[in-house]
Amino acid sequence: MNFLDRNEFNFKPSQKVIDAIKNFDPETLCFYTRIYDEGKKSIVSVRLSEIYNVPEEQVLLGYGGEDILKNAVHYYLMKGDNKTILIPEFSWWYYNRIAGECGGNFEMYPLHQLDDTFAYDVDEVIEYTNRIHPRMLLLASPNNPTGNCLTPEEIGKIMENIPADTMVLIDEAYASFITTDTDYIAPLVSKYSNLIISRTLSKFYGLPGLRLGFGFMGKGHDNFLSYANKYLGYNRFTEAVAIAALESDDHYRKVADDMEWDRQLFKKELGNLPGFKVYKSVANFILIKYPTEIKERLQKALAEKQYKIKFMGDKGLEDCLRITLGTRDQIQVVVDTIKQCAKA
Repeated sequence: MNFLDRNEFNFKPSQKVIDAIKNFDPETLCFYTRIYDEGKKSIVSVRLSEIYNVPEEQVLLGYGGEDILKNAVHYYLMKGDNKTILIPEFSWWYYNRIAGECGGNFEMYPLHQLDDTFAYDVDEVIEYTNRIHPRMLLLASPNNPTGNCLTPEEIGKIMENIPADTMVLIDEAYASFITTDTDYIAPLVSKYSNLIISRTLSKFYGLPGLRLGFGFMGKGHDNFLSYANKYLGYNRFTEAVAIAALESDDHYRKVADDMEWDRQLFKKELGNLPGFKVYKSVANFILIKYPTEIKERLQKALAEKQYKIKFMGDKGLEDCLRITLGTRDQIQVVVDTIKQCAKA
């Protein structure tokens, strides 16, 4: 089966990752890490501190990015009377579910469709946040499933103009597909104590099965860190593979660059077909509007070829497909199948 429905990784891991797995000493698992004796969480948090120039105590680790998101939402919505989180209108359904898990509630702010893209209206986000005054504001950059993002300048403008007691959680799971620039992170988490930036090894680094997320947060949240951190350290096999992945940027950057071929093929082959619109994306997936009368025919044709893509059911996106960017052969099959069904 070719899975192009969950934004996974249809390419090969880096050679460093493969070597780390092959060379891992199983006897290492007989002992906890000793780095917590130094007041550090993990060899991974130490390495991330060096890469991103953020103090180790402000580095977060979790069982995938979802763990960081869940810990943050649960912790801050369970404290005090304000249990509201503000989330984007078209976004990952998981955000509102984790709010509900801890007795919180969510309200939405708009994302706007502009020709062939979606976009945040930064002034509108600021207005909504000041008017509703939620305990948390969630921003996703790039946003899933619409594929649009915020610039560091836009993030800074939002942070500067909203209440200081609103915790801002930025889901940057797909951010490494946009740019290699991460220099904006350290100044932001240094300046704003109410900021959490969440990332992961699942997307750009292609290791969703490893289940390791990481992030960065502002100062002064010792109680949250105590809540989120693991007292006896982290999975030592995961640590070894994660370090190898973080040292393999060239390999994964080439994969990310190759995905541009996929985007261009979708645009070229489907962009001008009646009823279709190919939206711009800066992530490892693409959103495509399609004529829904071909839905059953397309589902059957893809199933026969053992392909899965995401038929959106979100309100306002019911006529859209979200397709994970895979190998050239995979994407060619998907494009050809969609064209055949559209012409049938």
